[in-house]
Amino acid sequence: MGVLWHSFRLSLPVFGLVLVGYVIASVPWWRVSWSTLVSRLVFAVILPVMLFQMMSHPRELPATDGRVLIAYFGSCLIVFFIGRGIAAWAFRMDGVSQSVFGLGGIFSNVVLLGLPITRIALGDEAVPVVALLLVFNALTLWTLVSVSVEWSLHGALNPRGFAKTAVNVLRNPIVLSIVAGTLFGRAGLSLPSLIDKALGFISVIAGPVALVALGLELAGFAIRRAWTRTIALCSVKLVVQPLVVWALALAIGLPRLELEAVVLVASMAVGINVYLMSLRFQVLQGEIASSIVLSNALAVLTTPLVLAALHAP
Repeated sequence: MGVLWHSFRLSLPVFGLVLVGYVIASVPWWRVSWSTLVSRLVFAVILPVMLFQMMSHPRELPATDGRVLIAYFGSCLIVFFIGRGIAAWAFRMDGVSQSVFGLGGIFSNVVLLGLPITRIALGDEAVPVVALLLVFNALTLWTLVSVSVEWSLHGALNPRGFAKTAVNVLRNPIVLSIVAGTLFGRAGLSLPSLIDKALGFISVIAGPVALVALGLELAGFAIRRAWTRTIALCSVKLVVQPLVVWALALAIGLPRLELEAVVLVASMAVGINVYLMSLRFQVLQGEIASSIVLSNALAVLTTPLVLAALHAP
C-alpha cells in the first residue's frame, strides 16, 4: 500500500499539469488556435531541444539494450491482433475499423505523456529507452495499421503508402532531434558551455510544458457515446498492452531499467495520432476521441498502479 501511495503522489502532479491545460482551454475566451500554437511549439522546438541536448551527452547516459524493440513492438503486434479480434467478434466491425481500433490499443501518447512521466518516475537513465521507442514508434505502428487497412481493402500492400509514411516519420522533429543528438555525441563533439546551459534550461521546462500542452489538446476532444466500444478500447490500451509488454520483456530477460521503461510507456493513454488515423480512414472518430479523453482520465489511477507494481518488492 505504501508503494501504491508513493506512486500515486508521484503521478498526481503530472496529471495535475494536464488538468491545468484542460481547464485553460475550456474557458470561453480561449482560442483553439492558441492551443495549436502551444502544441506546435512543444512538438517542433521544446521537446526536440530537450532530446537533442540529452542525447548529445552519451557519456552521461547508459547504453540501451536493443531488445527493448522486440519487447515493445513484438507486444504491440500481439495486442494489435487482440484488438482486431475484439472489434470483429464483439462489435462486428469491418476490416478498416478493426485496424483503427487495434491501433488505438497500442499507440501510446509517448511524446506528450510517456516521456515526461518516464523521466520523472525512472530518471534520466530511462530517456534513451524512450528515445529508441520514439524513433521507431510512428514508422512501425503507422506502417502496421496501413498494411492492415490495405490488406482489408485490397488484399495487398501499397508500397507508395509505406514510402510516404517513412518520409513523414523522417521529417518528424522529434525523430530528427534524437538522431542528430546521438550522432553529434557519438562523433565526440560538444556544445559550447553557454549554449549547452541554455538548452539544459529548456530541457528542465520541457516536461511540464508538454503536459500542459496535452491538456490543451484534450479539451478539443468531446466525450461522445458508444461507451461499450470506448471502454473496451481503453481496457485494451491501459490493461492488456502493459501486461503483454511486461510478459514479453520478462520472457526475453530484459534488464530492470529497460523493462520498467517499456512497461510504463505501454501503460500510457491512447495517443492523439490515432485520431488522425481515424480521420484519414473516416471510421470510429467518435470512439477514438472519447477513448483519448477517457484513457487520460483513467491513467490518473492506472499509471500509479503500474508504477507500484513495477517497484513492488
